[in-house]
Amino acid sequence: MTTLSVVEPTPNASVTLVRRGVALTRLRADLWRVTRPAGEVLGYVESFPTPSGQRYRAKRLIARQRRFIVDGEFWSMADAIECLR
Repeated sequence: MTTLSVVEPTPNASVTLVRRGVALTRLRADLWRVTRPAGEVLGYVESFPTPSGQRYRAKRLIARQRRFIVDGEFWSMADAIECLR
């Protein structure tokens, strides 16, 4: 199991984390953009509360169609990120 360290951004700046071939940029408290190191956007991971606990939704960007598809919902952020790799 891989552990992902999350650093809180300052009010006017985003945080970028690099993890095994992808970069994560925190856009707001519940939304991360997932890119390749060269900058290509793969999609987004959003977190949301449920009665059973925090969930993470992976949304893949389909650039040619200019839309997103939901790849899945997960109990861990690491699993949601892995889905977009």
